[in-house]
Amino acid sequence: MAVEESAPGLARTELQGRKLKSGVVVPHEPKWHRKLAAGLVFGGIQSVAATIRFVWHDHSGLLDRPGRPPIIFATWHNRLALSLVVHQRYVLRCQPGRRLAAIVSASRDGGLLARILEHFDVEPVRGSTSRRGPQALLELTTWAERGLDLAITPDGPRGPRYVVQNGVMALAQLTGQPIVPVSYDLRWKVCLKSWDQFQVPVPFSRCEVHFGEPVLVPRETSDAEREELRLRLQERLRGMTRD
Repeated sequence: MAVEESAPGLARTELQGRKLKSGVVVPHEPKWHRKLAAGLVFGGIQSVAATIRFVWHDHSGLLDRPGRPPIIFATWHNRLALSLVVHQRYVLRCQPGRRLAAIVSASRDGGLLARILEHFDVEPVRGSTSRRGPQALLELTTWAERGLDLAITPDGPRGPRYVVQNGVMALAQLTGQPIVPVSYDLRWKVCLKSWDQFQVPVPFSRCEVHFGEPVLVPRETSDAEREELRLRLQERLRGMTRD
């Protein structure tokens, strides 16, 4: 349910948004053919997901809690294919009406992904390390203040694979939201030859979804303490992940 980690301190993107003379970066907006492609991808994801048998393992202790505060969901970049379906089928089933905002890069490819998010009724926040970082962070905190959950891929968008970057920790420290690690295991899948070995689900597979114990980053956390918490989150995500 997460997308590219792209706030300040997060990994780089290849293609950035347009930079105006004023210095303000405007994210690339998808053209008609990319909007069409986004609709086709959305339909394909939903069609494949309809054939998959999901098994849920929720150890967070938060998702079905009445009146719970907003959460930061963190999932590996190579698990993006079904992440929004997981949000639809489990998180929204536990608490209907919960909204989600997710980071996506300001690049042209990010414009396509942002459109897919909109099909899932997820609010895209556009930004990257070198482009729109401060604006994106401000938008994320604003959505959190409005009660939305946030989603991020802590090892994205360019890795290293299964290594939690510092951006998600900074976001948690700033917003005060707990980080809930999320991962899933597909019985049948195709792994692409990309840096993250992106997993494409095969129809009629079985998918075991794991929500781990939350990691909370207090606002007054020192650099050393935040590093300890980063390693704890990384350990929990890796422990829930089987390739």
